[in-house]
Amino acid sequence: MAQLGWIAGPLSTLCFASVTLISAFLLCNCHKSTDPECTIRHGSYLDAVRSILGEQYNELDEKKNAWFCGIIVQINFIKVAIVYTITTASSIGAILKSNCYHYEGHAAACSYSTTIHMVIFVAVQVLVSQVRDFQNTKWLSVVAAIVSFTYSFIGAGLGLAKVIENGEIKGSITGLPSDNAVEKVWSVA
Repeated sequence: MAQLGWIAGPLSTLCFASVTLISAFLLCNCHKSTDPECTIRHGSYLDAVRSILGEQYNELDEKKNAWFCGIIVQINFIKVAIVYTITTASSIGAILKSNCYHYEGHAAACSYSTTIHMVIFVAVQVLVSQVRDFQNTKWLSVVAAIVSFTYSFIGAGLGLAKVIENGEIKGSITGLPSDNAVEKVWSVA
């Protein structure tokens, strides 16, 4: 997001966070009824939409709403899977490259393919997704929260160290210069 600058970068981050939050709420509402007297756990989006919207909507509207909710959640799942896979492979490649430079010097030709790391990460995801009741393990949420906070603190610490090293906060309101808007958008990806 740094390529977008101090205005568009945080705004786009907020947009992505909003989509993630809405998807999380949709999943929560799909799983558990919003009626405090009812402890029903919904098995499908259509059941959740019926419960949330009530009986005032006809079946055609319910199917449209359920379909729309399902599309939003599935897009989020696909986005998250792609982002995690690419980020994991890139991070492993950066670690290997850093280790190579550390041991062989910066003049060494250190290059690594990220494809094998992507394949390994996807294989691990497929294997772990086959574990029964994996989503019901409480320790998994605790570990995920700890890892997430650790990454955040490491990133904030590295950014703060760079600001202290440079003696100034670098960046601009408009981000990286580009000839047109399309070039700027594609430089973010």
